[in-house]
Amino acid sequence: MGIFDSVLGGTLKSVLGQVEAAAVPALISGVLAKTNLGDLQGLVAQLQQGGLNAQVQSWLGSGANLAVSPDQLRAALGSDQVKQLAAHFGVPVDEALQLLAQHLPTAVDQASPNGTLQPAA
Repeated sequence: MGIFDSVLGGTLKSVLGQVEAAAVPALISGVLAKTNLGDLQGLVAQLQQGGLNAQVQSWLGSGANLAVSPDQLRAALGSDQVKQLAAHFGVPVDEALQLLAQHLPTAVDQASPNGTLQPAA
């Protein structure tokens, strides 16, 4: 990792720290577009296949959103996918998992007002 990458990563970290919660779903979607998951639907499908169907269903439904832990996300997504997401976020793996654990339930909830994910605009 070069100096430029370190500075860019540090800048991105501070930007992530300042991003309003409403902007996080768009940020997550933007990162997903750069991965083989493709979009929020791809991530949701991977999480469901990885054993987090109950959590995902709670996010899609109109009730309370179940929490998900960074470790659950790591187990469901797999090490390679998590490393790829972290690289695109520009943060260490643990920070990327924490960001997803904190914001993914709301992002999926907001993107599924009728119980199914809406296509990205």
